[in-house]
Amino acid sequence: MDSQLTSAILMGVPLPVVLIARDERIAAVNAAATSLFGEGIKGRHYIIAMRQPPLLDAIEQTLRFRQPAQTRLVLTGPAREVTYRVTVTPVDAQGQSGALAVFEDVTEMEQAGQIRRDFVANVSHELRTPLTALLGFIETLKNAARDDAVARERFLNIMEREAGRMNRLVQDLLSLSRVESMERVRPTEQVDVIALLALAITALRQMIEAANVTVEVTGEAGPVVVPADPDQLTQVFHNLIENAVKYAGSGKLVTIHITREARELSLRGPAVRIDVIDSGEGIDPIHLPRLTERFYRVDSHRSREQGGTGLGLAIVKHIVNRHRGRFRIESELGKGSTFTVILPEGGIG
Repeated sequence: MDSQLTSAILMGVPLPVVLIARDERIAAVNAAATSLFGEGIKGRHYIIAMRQPPLLDAIEQTLRFRQPAQTRLVLTGPAREVTYRVTVTPVDAQGQSGALAVFEDVTEMEQAGQIRRDFVANVSHELRTPLTALLGFIETLKNAARDDAVARERFLNIMEREAGRMNRLVQDLLSLSRVESMERVRPTEQVDVIALLALAITALRQMIEAANVTVEVTGEAGPVVVPADPDQLTQVFHNLIENAVKYAGSGKLVTIHITREARELSLRGPAVRIDVIDSGEGIDPIHLPRLTERFYRVDSHRSREQGGTGLGLAIVKHIVNRHRGRFRIESELGKGSTFTVILPEGGIG
């Protein structure tokens, strides 16, 4: 069974493959299997070489009953857990028999499935709350509060707010879907970052004044040109400035600082850096790695009260990725937060 042809065939398979002979010893392995289980497993009993009970049961079933078996194997790697779908098949050749175990890495597939399930669950949760409120108020208005003008006015205001919340959620979901569908298409239109920032600030002027926050732009004053999708980049600035204003606090300052960098190491070339800096409460560092996840909120109740959908930073991350840029978040409790967008420069200002 351990012929040169068998070894050559196994070595040509990109997936980890282990051949177990009828005597229950490992007859052959390929390079991928050696990387997975280590050197020196050839010739050893499969129980000693591979100690995971589900895998051992599948091999035993195939060797004993000559029937295919399939199992799931989770191994802890240096950086993450890796999940394999293991298919064990009976083999017979030249009067000899055994079992062939093939290991298929399905980690990303399982993660994608989990992301989809989480996404559906989160969207359902986010929509259920305002829908329940709307249905409750509609029932009240049709019955107990039918002739109560004061209650009717109050309920209608709440219903308007909840309907607006659902509308923002749907709009953000559509934006996220569009951005993800275009993420591999790099924008080429030359746009001025300073002009787009001015548009975003103008659009948020009423909110900024209502929050009693001062927004100032510092750094580069002239045109700063980058290859970008103007609508998407405006959305990035809109989301970041809106967040900064919400969490800065009344009477505080939000600073938008623009700098040119002759060589940004992460982009390996000239870049434009936009820092949106608030002087708010700051964010506990434990939350920073997850802030760009869909629906992740540091303070769920506060975010919802302020009209947040939990998708803003996820949209920012995907847009910046599409522009081949970098998105960074730095924060310290009590000292505010800095949200940084770094974009490859595409023109001379």
